[in-house]
Amino acid sequence: MNNKIYLSSPHMGGGELKYIHQAFEENWIAPLGPNVDNFEKDICQYTGASHAAALSSGTAAIHLALILLGVQAGDEVICPTFTFSATVNPIVYQGAVPVFIDSGYSTWNICVKETQRAIEDRIRKGKKPKALMIVHLYGQSAKMDELMELATHYDIPVIEDAAEALGAQYKGKMLGTFGKFGILSFNGNKIITTSGGGALLSHEEDLIKKARFLATQARDNAPHYQHSQIGYNYRLSNIAAGIGRGQMEVIAERVKQRRAHFEFYKTAFAGIPAISFSPELENTLGNRWLTCIVVDEKQSGGVTRETIRLALEKQNIEARPLWKPMHLQPIFANYPYYGSRQVAEDLFTRGLCLPSGSNLSTEDLAKIATSIKHLF
Repeated sequence: MNNKIYLSSPHMGGGELKYIHQAFEENWIAPLGPNVDNFEKDICQYTGASHAAALSSGTAAIHLALILLGVQAGDEVICPTFTFSATVNPIVYQGAVPVFIDSGYSTWNICVKETQRAIEDRIRKGKKPKALMIVHLYGQSAKMDELMELATHYDIPVIEDAAEALGAQYKGKMLGTFGKFGILSFNGNKIITTSGGGALLSHEEDLIKKARFLATQARDNAPHYQHSQIGYNYRLSNIAAGIGRGQMEVIAERVKQRRAHFEFYKTAFAGIPAISFSPELENTLGNRWLTCIVVDEKQSGGVTRETIRLALEKQNIEARPLWKPMHLQPIFANYPYYGSRQVAEDLFTRGLCLPSGSNLSTEDLAKIATSIKHLF
């Protein structure tokens, strides 16, 4: 029987059902309730964030962060080109302009030099960016000291998209807690899941209170339904938050398991010089949400990223190319882009995400490694 091996499937810890059953027993099937409140507390305790709002998705969290920063039509937001479209879509929801920045090879994340060049160029053009979006791609930290210094120097608020990076650290501090806002995702493929969901983090209580207000249709404090501004239906359900509470009990183990998978692959392919892995900065700890490789075609004897992907597909093994840069996407092709080295394009062309779920068996890993090594 050739069972499918998924890229990153949900992995229950076993404690989720007790919180779901409790919600049923207490009839807390409404959108909010004790599970939501306690899930937010769990997130804060784990990440070190002062405050958190549990939401329906990481995309919703980004959208609310932009609204709370006053991003409006015509404003500009700096963001990496090498990311998933959910990072960028909320900028366009606001009628604002994403300004795309290339990556650096040392982190795969937003390039500090290109970011500075873009900020200075936009200021010269009379369009000082309203926000700087930093994405911690595949659970690896960006160069936070340099980027935060840049943001402070130009007085630009930072949104940290840590949707892929829960549990990852920069110099001992959890990602998602450096900027004015941090973003988490609990989508089904993430390191922990609520089926679908996300969170907005901040050290400023007033901002999170306002986020909760906006996320519950911006209903004013009145005995009747009164609204003074546009609101959104962005809150996480009490049932989904119950899943999240159970998942938070195993997050440390999930990070450990994902990192162990990365070490397995690294050892398995040590004798193949054509294969290299996504980097990890000194004094950082990536969560290795996905183990990603890059193929050097000068050393591969004709094997490409696509050769590997298709070979795995024949074995019923799911693998996926790295993110296609946003400035190459048809919908975003006309927005500004700063990248003199085309790093993101190169990584997309040569890079592949390997199955990395914490529930992969030893047999699964061996099958994947054997299938790839056979090609070389």
